[in-house]
Amino acid sequence: MRDDEFIESNYTADDIELLSEMEGVRKRPGMYIGSSDGQGLHHLIWEIVDNAVDEAANGHGDTIRVTLHKDGSVSVEDEGRGVPCDIHKKSGIPAVQLIYTTLHSGGKFSAKNYNTSSGLHGVGATVTNALSEWMDITVCRDGLIRHIRFEKGGHLAVPLETIGNTRKHGTLVRFKPDPTIFTTVNFKWDTVYNHLQEKAFLLKGIRFILSDERNKLTHEFLYENGLAQYVEVLTQNKERIGDIAYFCDESSEIQIEVALCWCQKDYNKNLYSYCNTVRTSDGGTHEAGLRTGLTKAVNDWAIDNDIIKETAKLNGDDINEGLTCIISIKGPESAIQYESQTKAKLVSAQISPIVADFIATNFNHYLAERKEFALDLVKKCQASKQAREAARKAKEAARSGKAKKVDAIISDKLAAAQSKDYKNNELFIVEGDSAGGSAKSGRDRLHQAILPLRGKPLNTDNVTMEKMLQNTEFSTIIQTIGAGVGADFDVEDAKYGKIIIMTDADTDGAHIQILLLTFFYNYMKPLITNGMVYIACPPLYRVYKKSDPSHKFVYAWDDESLEEAKKKIGPGYGINRYKGLGEMNADQLAATTMNKATRQLMQVRIEDPLVVEKRISVLMGNDASQRRAWIEENIVFNEKDKFVEEVKN
Repeated sequence: MRDDEFIESNYTADDIELLSEMEGVRKRPGMYIGSSDGQGLHHLIWEIVDNAVDEAANGHGDTIRVTLHKDGSVSVEDEGRGVPCDIHKKSGIPAVQLIYTTLHSGGKFSAKNYNTSSGLHGVGATVTNALSEWMDITVCRDGLIRHIRFEKGGHLAVPLETIGNTRKHGTLVRFKPDPTIFTTVNFKWDTVYNHLQEKAFLLKGIRFILSDERNKLTHEFLYENGLAQYVEVLTQNKERIGDIAYFCDESSEIQIEVALCWCQKDYNKNLYSYCNTVRTSDGGTHEAGLRTGLTKAVNDWAIDNDIIKETAKLNGDDINEGLTCIISIKGPESAIQYESQTKAKLVSAQISPIVADFIATNFNHYLAERKEFALDLVKKCQASKQAREAARKAKEAARSGKAKKVDAIISDKLAAAQSKDYKNNELFIVEGDSAGGSAKSGRDRLHQAILPLRGKPLNTDNVTMEKMLQNTEFSTIIQTIGAGVGADFDVEDAKYGKIIIMTDADTDGAHIQILLLTFFYNYMKPLITNGMVYIACPPLYRVYKKSDPSHKFVYAWDDESLEEAKKKIGPGYGINRYKGLGEMNADQLAATTMNKATRQLMQVRIEDPLVVEKRISVLMGNDASQRRAWIEENIVFNEKDKFVEEVKN
């Protein structure tokens, strides 16, 4: 402020809000669970499951039960020691009440209670309580059954009471999410199923029982070989090079468990990491150590066996191509540090060299004992290196103007964008010639290109790359995008900033979407991970005034918005039902589906890479029995064998 200036303000100490811890969580839920959508909703379960897992991981109980109840609540029951119920001396309230109502409280800050723990910040149980309509906690401990209840965001409703005697031990937590906090309170069977299966893989010998009272479904998970079985599931429909390698060291403060293999026709790196059974989706120092260790082990073996020279080492990209790997580390609170409460990234600096040394030593010995496998692996890595170097030289030649001009065969049906500003260009892959014609007429010619499909594409999950390249639809898409394919794909060379799949809103259209997404996932995965793939959302209905159909009308994208559109138009309305894109005029298609200011697009994201990997393997693979089992467990049919509702995903 200038010395000669005085500004009167109404902003005083009275304007400062002092929220309780629970109120603070409800005010800013995203700070604690990431979001208030379906992902955040399920995070409430994960926080309670993590507490049960910590008990089991430290030797207290071997069974965890999760139940989705008809009333929208969820219960998690463990066979642990039971949450302490005696009076906490400093606070003067029962420990169980303190744990579920106070941030940064709990027994996980000391190694004397838990050798390893997924919930290091002591906020999980409190956050779930704060964001719940109600929470019931029943504790079996010291021969007694005790109960306490919270309502309306963690307010004490029923103080701690003794309700019986028992020989059992453990904790049962049941809660119902607050619908005023979340955009949806519908728990998904498939989401919970995959999370618990993940935990079971990470905790050898621990049984997880999932039940859904809404649909009368039950499933048990129990794996004796842990991560090795995990990698086996992820690669079950792929051609592995050798066996699945498995290494484990549980004798040190930092426990390390790793399972990995390479697949012949896989061009992606599938590396998934965990710390104290929590998936670190953004990686971290344990992943860095793994990559360093693998690179050293492969190069050391290849050099020692005169396969490559010291001056021609393989780099990490060469070695990672086609790799599927799970790494899980466990350690005490003093050694584990995350970037945030969501635990997405491990940042403990000392972990990287520990993991690197462990991997380099064990994998070097593994290669020494399996010469045939080692030779096959190095051969694959060398082929990857050659392809990478050839692609680099081709780019350098193109940039210098020395490259030979090769006429690429581009479909004569492609209506190209005029602009060379590739980042702002959009490629619409359109189902059918009639829809393609409307799209061409209604597009922004400067930045929008239209590529009509001639027919239904191949399922690229069960054919060779050679056969895929012979398919007219995919060879045209590859040439049109212009960034290569498979190991040669470079997202920086893409001629479009958005790839938009535009199909009819029917089963054939949905099938084409899936086939195209499977192709992009297998051969151009960076398009998806960089958020460049979208699905167009054309409207299903046009509601118009019969007396003035050309001026008074409203579009509707589903049955719910259809009812709203009817009310908006009022009496005397008519309805156009669009069974396909070709039924829409060019101006209608442009206004609803292509115009950047008015359209609706759905971005394709990989929120859970493990679910995607398993889902593509099951639904798009060759094993019909697996596909049938998934459909029977996840889809509800009516008596006419038509889809009623896809209730699980």
